[in-house]
Amino acid sequence: MPLVTLTVLKPKTTVFKDAVLAAVHESLVSIGVPEADRFQRVLELPPEDFRFDRVYPDVQGRRSDDFVLIEIVLSVGRSVKVKKQFLAALLEKLKTAGLHPEDVMVVFKETTWENWAFAGGRQIHV
Repeated sequence: MPLVTLTVLKPKTTVFKDAVLAAVHESLVSIGVPEADRFQRVLELPPEDFRFDRVYPDVQGRRSDDFVLIEIVLSVGRSVKVKKQFLAALLEKLKTAGLHPEDVMVVFKETTWENWAFAGGRQIHV
């Protein structure tokens, strides 16, 4: 069960946020996440609350105000190969939606199954 957090600068349109979240979800599904497994949130922050470097560490060009930070909390066990497949699919979908690849930062945060209680405090995978 991935938990996706999208952090962006204000203001962003619903169309922009929907396009990014759809691309993330479709890319997760492409690596085996169930279609119904969609848990996403958007943090839309003013510039004083979302600060990022425009060129660090290896940006080709400069990040724009459309920079998106995508954090994905997911269970352990996905290989580097699978994560690279996800990133390739995601960047292609975002590029098609008009977002420059250099404006996308993805952070995977892995956790073990005992750290998930999906509803009612039940840890269904332990």
